[in-house]
Amino acid sequence: MTTRRKKIYEGKAKILYEGPEPGTLIQYFKDDATAFNAQKKAVLEGKGVINNRISEFVMTRLGAIGVQNHFIKRLNLREQLIKEVEIIPLEVICRNIAAGSLSTRLGLDEGTPLPRSIIEFCYKDDKLGDPLVAEEHITAFNWASTQEIDDIMAMTLRINDFLSGMFGGVGITLVDFKVEFGRIWEGDFARVILADEISPDSCRLWDSATNEKLDKDRFRRDLGDVIESYTEVARRLGIMKEMPTVIRGGLH
Repeated sequence: MTTRRKKIYEGKAKILYEGPEPGTLIQYFKDDATAFNAQKKAVLEGKGVINNRISEFVMTRLGAIGVQNHFIKRLNLREQLIKEVEIIPLEVICRNIAAGSLSTRLGLDEGTPLPRSIIEFCYKDDKLGDPLVAEEHITAFNWASTQEIDDIMAMTLRINDFLSGMFGGVGITLVDFKVEFGRIWEGDFARVILADEISPDSCRLWDSATNEKLDKDRFRRDLGDVIESYTEVARRLGIMKEMPTVIRGGLH
């Protein structure tokens, strides 16, 4: 990684650098892990490498079924070339099974199947703790139009169907996941596409036979074996044979 290029943005798990061509960025995956709005922090050696590969795998396959996203190509162990988008300031959460904040808010036992997949929106603002918002807030504050919300919901359900099948085929239950979307401008017309990443950092993934957690909840809840669990997800997806041997680290 060169130090000369221009940093555009740094988040909790990734850094965006200026890309080689106009309209592109380089997305760098860090080993930093955070939870509870960054109140809990650690460095998990190799996490960025695994998430880069898993996200590449998922985004490529979503693109192949027509879910347009920002991924162009993987550049190296930790970096991807992506399309520059105007990020819509929303975290879009799709839930299939009660877990996390939904269990807490509604008093549902973790692991309770939901009557149908539920999509929730959070306003993307770390200082505010990414509060839950309704469509009314989104349109009133002009974060997204009614048409864009419809597009986002349709894409999210399509992503959910695809991921549920993909993970289900390798013995993993997709409990829930978080995605972000951005606009690509073509003249005066803006198109909404999938952005950010899809990895065990942004999905709740449980072993279908044992309900063992294979995702970031292992870090949130001090369950240990975080990197081993992320690696297991990669192995089941068939990515492991291409993975470097550097990922042997544990929780530091």
